[in-house]
Amino acid sequence: MRDHVAPAGPRNRLYPEVAAGGFTRHDGFVDFFTRANALLETEGTVLDFGAGRGEWADADLSAYHRRLRDFRASGHRVVGVDVEPAVLKNPTLDEAHVIEPGARLPFDDASFDLVVADYVLEHITERDAPSVAAELHRVIRPGGWFAARTPNKWGVIGVGARIVPNSLHVRVLERLQPGRQAQDVFPTQYHMNTRADLRRLFKSSQWDLFTYAHASEPQYAGRSVAAWRMAAFLDRITPPPLGPTLMVFARRHR
Repeated sequence: MRDHVAPAGPRNRLYPEVAAGGFTRHDGFVDFFTRANALLETEGTVLDFGAGRGEWADADLSAYHRRLRDFRASGHRVVGVDVEPAVLKNPTLDEAHVIEPGARLPFDDASFDLVVADYVLEHITERDAPSVAAELHRVIRPGGWFAARTPNKWGVIGVGARIVPNSLHVRVLERLQPGRQAQDVFPTQYHMNTRADLRRLFKSSQWDLFTYAHASEPQYAGRSVAAWRMAAFLDRITPPPLGPTLMVFARRHR
């Protein structure tokens, strides 16, 4: 579930520190993109894997969020790929390509210092997952990184998404995230969304893999303060392996 502007009432009441900088102490966007930026040298090339239309550029984000997300602003070249033609109009990219699911990427070996996949892995099919992992290994330079943020299959978001049929996702998200456009909702698969899946696909002979679960503000709880309080309480008592979001960082062996 991508980040969208949380309803001001629940967020401001439960996380008053948002007034100091525009983000909360549990902000998954800040957590993920701070670490992704830390993986880059002064110069480098970034692949935005599943870049889409660049919906974050239209979101009501704080200036700090935008600085973290915009790798071009920090002097890096950003290339984007997606299975949807909308990527060709993405204003946040220096170069864009439409690809076929699971197909070979249109890049030379060792082309990228960092590949970022923000809420993309959950859409990859079981058939395509091995080829996606293999292609990532091919296009990332030795010592380079793959960074992904994705729902945990066994977390509340992953379980909820699998209970609700894909055909109803747009209708449900319209209620939970009113700013979410139907064109930004895609079928979920959940074949790269557990630690076991990631260890199998990002083999220790090729990668150093680091994953951890994260619980952000419960934006999926809609506009109700009471629902936010209940969701936040459930996050606090949930065992760490069942956290709603997986942060994935894999370094290709040199």
